[in-house]
Amino acid sequence: MRAVLDPNVVISGLLSAKGAPAQVLSSWHAGRFEMIVSPLVLDELQRALAYPKLRRHISAQDGEAAVRWFRAGASLVDDPTGDPPVRSSDPGDDYLIALAAEQHAALVSGDRHLLGLEDRIPVYSPRAFLELLER
Repeated sequence: MRAVLDPNVVISGLLSAKGAPAQVLSSWHAGRFEMIVSPLVLDELQRALAYPKLRRHISAQDGEAAVRWFRAGASLVDDPTGDPPVRSSDPGDDYLIALAAEQHAALVSGDRHLLGLEDRIPVYSPRAFLELLER
């Protein structure tokens, strides 16, 4: 199975070793699915990890190490070139939809704007994605 993780899932998993986002990261690390990233995903992750509110919990060094971990371990593909098959009410999320569609991958997010599209695209909450992996 292939999946695009919304950076919010990655950050949640880095902030707390407990909970579904951390279990998703552990499942990826264990080889249970292929994580797809693009330069846009890595840029958003790097930018978000530098926010002062996150810097109190994740040091600059740990944030940089996390981005290197994803760049080295995930499948790095080109940014999406086409339009997303559906649009989110948050236009900033459309590149994630397009990336997942172009790569024939599930989208994993905790974002209600994206999860609200579950009847039109394969998007899963971290918990629902873990359940999918168990099947």
